[in-house]
Amino acid sequence: MRKILLLGAAALVTAGAIAIANEVVAQQRQQTQQQQQVRQPQQALPAVQPAPQLAAAVPFSRGFEQYKPFVAPPGGNTWEEPWPQPAGLPPLPKPLGLGVDATAEQIAGWDIAIRPDGSNLPPGRGSVKEGEELYLQHCAVCHGDFGEGVDRWPALMGGKGSLATDAPKRTVGSYWMAAPTVFDYIRRAMPYQAPQSLTNDEYYAITAYVLYLNELIPEDAEMDAKALAAVRMPNRDGFIFEERPDTPDVACMQNCRQNKTVTVLIDSRQFVQPGSGSGTSEPQ
Repeated sequence: MRKILLLGAAALVTAGAIAIANEVVAQQRQQTQQQQQVRQPQQALPAVQPAPQLAAAVPFSRGFEQYKPFVAPPGGNTWEEPWPQPAGLPPLPKPLGLGVDATAEQIAGWDIAIRPDGSNLPPGRGSVKEGEELYLQHCAVCHGDFGEGVDRWPALMGGKGSLATDAPKRTVGSYWMAAPTVFDYIRRAMPYQAPQSLTNDEYYAITAYVLYLNELIPEDAEMDAKALAAVRMPNRDGFIFEERPDTPDVACMQNCRQNKTVTVLIDSRQFVQPGSGSGTSEPQ
């Protein structure tokens, strides 16, 4: 037993000596490395090249607003005359050179709007008799054989004198202001499944039949640009052309109530609980 204890003590002494020796070696190695670093001259760092001078960037707001405000052309026509270049601003960007000018035929395909006075009505003609057959083929499934309307599809006839009553019925005969715009809408949007798919003659004929259903033209009538513009609709004088003045768009930031009483009609707190983290805790 005594031998075992002596051997264990000797092993511990030996391990401690080895650990001390390792620590001394590590310290000597560290000192050597430090001395070598002191002896070696430091390498010069590469000189920092100055950043190239960039052109001053145009702020986003400046880039977006730099061509505003424009001064309107003297003639007041803002879609045909070019707008003059504002003073003190950089020149407009050069065209990219992409695309080609639209041809007269291409423009005509888009320029189909008809004015109430009949301006821009296309050449063509159509009779009530021709329109009846076309109407039954393309329109009656939704609007009924006589324009009375099917299910929830709108009626095209009737309703005269009803606009000022408690049950107004808005149809072509009771509400529409001008006959040329009837043609415009039918050609632009109908037949429902294939708008603008018929010829101008066919659209004149369908328009004539719809006007006949409202007893606005006789049964033997034939419509063209001149005849259609001459039809006087019952509600022609029921529209008011209002010239609304420009209103200032200034946000009120303080004293917006101007000592006036504010009545809260709906309190948002009944939908969003205060302190819930969503919405506001004040009545809105």
